[in-house]
Amino acid sequence: MSSEKPPIPAASNFIRGIIDRDLAQSTNASRHWAGSPGDAAHHAAGNADPAKIRTRFPPEPNGYLHIGHAKSICLNFGLASDYNGVCHMRFDDTNPEKEEQEYVDSITEMVQWLGFGWDAFGKSHLYYASNYFDFMCRAAEALISAGLAFVDEQTADEMRITRGTLTEAGKNSPWRDRPIAENLQLFRAMREGKHADGSMVLRAKIDMASPNINMRDPAIYRIKRAHHHNTGDKWCIYPMYTYAHPLEDAVEGITHSICTLEFEDQRPFYDWVLERLANAGLLAHPLPKQYEFARLNLTYVVLSKRKLIQLVEEKHVSGWDDPRLPTLAGARRRGYSPEGFRLFADRIGVSKADSWIEYTILEDCMRETLNNSAERRIAVLDPIKLVIDNYPADQSEDCFAPNHPLKPELGKRTIQLSKELWIEREDFMEVPSKGFFRLTVGATVRLRYGYVVKCTGVEKDAADNVTVVHCEYLPDTKSGTAGADAIKVKGNIHWVSTSHAYTCEIRMYDRLFKDPHPGQGKHEDGRDKDFLDDINPNAAHTINAQLELSLKDVKPSDSFQFERHGYFVADRKDSVAGKPVFNRTVTLRDAWQK
Repeated sequence: MSSEKPPIPAASNFIRGIIDRDLAQSTNASRHWAGSPGDAAHHAAGNADPAKIRTRFPPEPNGYLHIGHAKSICLNFGLASDYNGVCHMRFDDTNPEKEEQEYVDSITEMVQWLGFGWDAFGKSHLYYASNYFDFMCRAAEALISAGLAFVDEQTADEMRITRGTLTEAGKNSPWRDRPIAENLQLFRAMREGKHADGSMVLRAKIDMASPNINMRDPAIYRIKRAHHHNTGDKWCIYPMYTYAHPLEDAVEGITHSICTLEFEDQRPFYDWVLERLANAGLLAHPLPKQYEFARLNLTYVVLSKRKLIQLVEEKHVSGWDDPRLPTLAGARRRGYSPEGFRLFADRIGVSKADSWIEYTILEDCMRETLNNSAERRIAVLDPIKLVIDNYPADQSEDCFAPNHPLKPELGKRTIQLSKELWIEREDFMEVPSKGFFRLTVGATVRLRYGYVVKCTGVEKDAADNVTVVHCEYLPDTKSGTAGADAIKVKGNIHWVSTSHAYTCEIRMYDRLFKDPHPGQGKHEDGRDKDFLDDINPNAAHTINAQLELSLKDVKPSDSFQFERHGYFVADRKDSVAGKPVFNRTVTLRDAWQK
């Protein structure tokens, strides 16, 4: 009978049901694709779209991606792959004040690290919303010409007051009934830079009494003189995100626009914009449809961009790639695997209901994938010396350890055994507790891959601390020989030879926060907690450990299981040739269980 656990099935994904229905009903079968984004006329000149579906991952390049984004990346690219479609990599760069090329580069790097790309059907599908600014202006003029948009000269405060509340209707702007020709003239003057920043906006004309505040004549263009990372100083007006988003989807032929739940109230405006522009002949049916899912809520982390910035700027962490941060750059540096993130996305599924996901699930996914991929090595993290008194002082011999117990094809490596070894301090106990089956005076254990030894005594310092453990080995009990099973022992400990090991810096990382919901609740004195109050003081510390010599020549980002300790990775930033620094990725078992 196999002792392996049965695989955990993937969780449900309601969006797959929507796609299955659309494909069965040929909802999007009439679409054309001209090979690049464009309006209705552009795509009408193209052939039938070879992609069964089109999804997109549309980050704003104003920060670094985090674990929550990994869910969206895996969802959108994964669905496209599963349904013979395309996922567009689109930078939603309509806000020039906060966007930088640094973030663009980081985002593309992280998406590719997770294992996804945007080349399909012979084309690259890497796009920038800013490349659609001309079309967005043309679409705005179409709305103005149809009497569906107007230029408003109210101040921001006046607009806020007249917007109304959840229980009170808003009031029409005094500029709402401007003649169409005047609105066109003013909008073109805005575009030409003839008006000051913030002096006027273009608003959609919908319904100031709508129960959905997002439909109360939302702003669709603002005046803002700001240098843009992609378009430079060409523009002094920029579209609002809620207006730009549906247009971006439409010109790219997106079939399923998958967003998080906070955009659910924006869906009526999304549909309103697309339907009006289709009526004006700028867009063709079938139009994109927006679907919302619950964003990732993960215990023991914060995913708020504001809070992440605070952690970095106030130097609670060392930078955006600090291995304790939930950024993807930090996760990669810590040794988290792309395969683990993809497994995590499958395991938690996609639903409409908000819920909290235990951080342990993410860690278990990393353990599961790393257990399969990481070769084994030996490290002694808290060393104490073990002397084999009856072993020749000038001798050493080969012992053989499998590189991966589940992959015999990876073969074995040689480790040297000699008279003096390093063992874990916790593997010796002078006065053993109940159930302690490792090394104690008079007891026998096996040196893993080596001999059975019997403890004969100890050396102590002036403070009565054990500094050296002494033993004798049984020559006919070496692992892999006929006598290996002659003596039965209950304990098995790992070791490295003192003359064949090297001292290495290891960073022992743990969860950044000690509370599953950082910043929630109150202190004992009644004060509200701040999320910084819940920082785990033991989230990082550095030790000097003794490692087997083969680890000295590993490459940055190489991952291993240090036997009995967990998974560790050679730091991709601070490791140098011949002198790697290791980060603990995750322990072998969950140490946070209550």
